[in-house]
Amino acid sequence: MRVLMLSWEYPPVVVGGLARHVHALARHLVAAGHDVTVLCRHVAGTDAETHPTSHDVVEGVRIVRVAEDPLHVTFERDLVAWTLSMGHAMTRAGYALLAEWRPDVVHAHDWLVTNPGVALADAAGVPLVGTIHATEAGRHSGWLSHPLNQQVHSVEWWLANRADALITCSQAMRSEVAQLFDVDADAISVIHNGIEERSWQVSDEEITTARDRHSPNGGPLLLYFGRLEWEKGVQDLLDALPEVRARHEGTRLVVAGVGRHHDELVAQAHQLDLDDQVDFVGHLPDRTLRAVLAAADAVVLPSRYEPFGIVALEAAAARRPLVASTAGGLGEVVLDGETGLAFAPGDVPAITRAVDTVLADTEAAERRALAAQSRLAADFDWARIADSTADVYRRTTPRGPQEFSRPKIPTGNVFDLEQS
Repeated sequence: MRVLMLSWEYPPVVVGGLARHVHALARHLVAAGHDVTVLCRHVAGTDAETHPTSHDVVEGVRIVRVAEDPLHVTFERDLVAWTLSMGHAMTRAGYALLAEWRPDVVHAHDWLVTNPGVALADAAGVPLVGTIHATEAGRHSGWLSHPLNQQVHSVEWWLANRADALITCSQAMRSEVAQLFDVDADAISVIHNGIEERSWQVSDEEITTARDRHSPNGGPLLLYFGRLEWEKGVQDLLDALPEVRARHEGTRLVVAGVGRHHDELVAQAHQLDLDDQVDFVGHLPDRTLRAVLAAADAVVLPSRYEPFGIVALEAAAARRPLVASTAGGLGEVVLDGETGLAFAPGDVPAITRAVDTVLADTEAAERRALAAQSRLAADFDWARIADSTADVYRRTTPRGPQEFSRPKIPTGNVFDLEQS
């Protein structure tokens, strides 16, 4: 099949897990014999006047990159205008592409590419498949009280209702999308994220270097890696750390990642008198991250909202003990007592107990880590994920013109309103 994917991030433009997902899916579809083009963007701030649309073939995937129209807006300050600008550039590049290559399906990843995805699927007369990786309501604990939140929610609603087929990465996300956007849950395909087939092993020397750097006194070492956003729950892990240290002397924490919550987390660590016990190391190169992973006694993922939790797969690939919340897809990835230990989102005492259990019985923790690693090939293999996605493509047909109702835009907590 000829597949046109649209994504607002694709390596080397990486903001979060979406880039890794689209990159892996595109490559494995190509490996299965499909003709794949990814329409994406240059680095933010790249002016269309100086960087015209580029066409490259990398790992068998044709990559068409567009620059922002020169409207002098930024993602951080002018999200809606920036998204429309990017979408306009993608649409123009897509129309030029259709003149010499016609896809069998258009696959839009998340709300930011809804406009060009709809326009190009209509122009080509082919089905539109949408993958919703997260929702605005979920990211903000159900609150849609600001105009920007409502605008994003409205575009997500449009993608969910306009797409001829919908995909989510977990059962939890399927329920969330069905509830938020008034779509039939049975019509949504659940296809998990995967893990790359690469070695996560590093040398003993690299592990020793990481231990010496982050736990020079030989105490237990905990690791969080991922984006630093409120919904990732790192603040709860920091609150749990003093009690963990009281039970396991010398315990230290590495926080690897960047995000808008960074400064607040640093201030919280200072307030808790943890300045010397927490290392905020920013974004780590892959090799360095693998060394810290191998050196860690436990990986803690305290998310309050998590559509899937690809970092849990990476920790499993490195065979490190996992302690994770049950938020969203994490509850499907980490099986409590089998492949890791789980706790309710936001439950600080439960984080303490779970970490204490791992550090108190390292043999049991290693057995769970081995079980998590063994599960990867069966449940999270990218070749199987690509095949499942291609099956969605094959069975999807364009529905033609549709009449839509208006999305419900509550001004409070959408989840509370739905449950009342």
